[in-house]
Amino acid sequence: MPSRRIRVTGAPEAPLRAALAALRTELGVPETFPPEVLAEAERAAKSPVLPAEDATDIPFFTIDPPTSMDLDQAMHLSRRGTGGTRGTGGIGFRVRYAIADVAAFVVPGGALDAEAHRRVTTLYFPDEKTPLHPPLLSEGAASLLPDVTRPAVLWTIDLDADGRTVAVDVRRALVRSRAKLDYATAQRQIDAGTAEEPLALLKDIGEARERLEVERGGISLNVPEQEIVERDHTYELAYRAPLPADGWNAQISLLTGMAAADLMLTHGTGVLRTLPTAPDGAVGRLHRTAHALHIDWPHHMAYAELIRSLDPHLPHHAAFLQECTTLLRGAGYTVFRDGNLPAITTHAAVAAPYTHCTAPLRRLVDRYASELCLAPGNPPAWVLAGLDALPKQMADGTRLAGTVERECVDIVEAALLKDRVGDLFDGCVVDVDERQPTVGKVQLDTPAVVARLEGGTTPLPLGERLRVRLTQADPGTSKVRFAPA
Repeated sequence: MPSRRIRVTGAPEAPLRAALAALRTELGVPETFPPEVLAEAERAAKSPVLPAEDATDIPFFTIDPPTSMDLDQAMHLSRRGTGGTRGTGGIGFRVRYAIADVAAFVVPGGALDAEAHRRVTTLYFPDEKTPLHPPLLSEGAASLLPDVTRPAVLWTIDLDADGRTVAVDVRRALVRSRAKLDYATAQRQIDAGTAEEPLALLKDIGEARERLEVERGGISLNVPEQEIVERDHTYELAYRAPLPADGWNAQISLLTGMAAADLMLTHGTGVLRTLPTAPDGAVGRLHRTAHALHIDWPHHMAYAELIRSLDPHLPHHAAFLQECTTLLRGAGYTVFRDGNLPAITTHAAVAAPYTHCTAPLRRLVDRYASELCLAPGNPPAWVLAGLDALPKQMADGTRLAGTVERECVDIVEAALLKDRVGDLFDGCVVDVDERQPTVGKVQLDTPAVVARLEGGTTPLPLGERLRVRLTQADPGTSKVRFAPA
């Protein structure tokens, strides 16, 4: 699910980088791995538990940001026999999706396992990341890098021509990626018609799955990536709107997560990523935010239809898409056993049962999900023993990741505005504290900043435009604050 992604470039001694380092210290984010964890990682990298099946003849490829080295997923897409109603002659598709097999390197109960349970998830800061596993594994021996053989959990999902799942198989196998692509390169090749069929089919399958998402009422939020670039100790704010290839690639991951959830539900034991339907009040608040940002949302138009109509390249649409992520805040992990299914089995944004299983290098729960799908009737004892504690562990880790994200947003926005304290800006009031109606949030017209608004004597006009004054902004000591002008 989307979050606000922020990257920063610049010299290590810059004030912004110093503030980010201080944040890591304040939150107790570990700087390094304990010696015993690194020693175990070295041993595991040299002698992982390898599967018997060899699928290295399949020319897999990966699609990730250009600098990524922790490659969880590799795919190969092909056409298959007849079936369905759409497409050329009713031809369907075969999706092969290889997921890094972290269990091949991590011994249950060992030092690596214990450290992963402490960290829970990779933490992303604008200037660096704090990984779940030592880079020797996550960016080396366990990563699905090109031209090296790796153990993987290999999903084979057959689709009809409409993109509907007709068969699922999951097993361990050795795989070998042939190419490391980034989104821009993949998009260019697909658009130019120069992509080979395994990549070209990403558009066909992605669009088919997007049509099915519309049909079932699901929603994908194309939240832009925010980038702060330092130039001569000043900062500029820019957005990178997602490419269509981003969405098509995400659909392959969603497809696999849905297939995994169905396997777990069929066999009665598992862990789901669940999200209740948003309350009417939350959607009502978004209606007011849409009005504030001059987005036309007729009352007869469904929320999902509105989202699909937005253009993330437009700043006011991008701001609204970011506000829409508030509807995802109730997401959690739900464990069930022995056929006792939970009251909620679906994820409201996916509009289907779904689980996290495609990012085990970066998220603890995905290793459990893989094992539950590989042996759905008889998962390993360590999986069953750790299952009940998993939702709280993931909640704590996700909460820390959310804190990191929010604090980083505050720091980079303060860096952007630190030389403009006292200046006036035009914006819209996009949130008001129900208990303190003189406190809320303002969305600036430019730059693209959302920040706390306080200091007035009358209730803030939710959904209305307002001229505001910047009262504080220091990336080292204070967050961005505005007051009504």
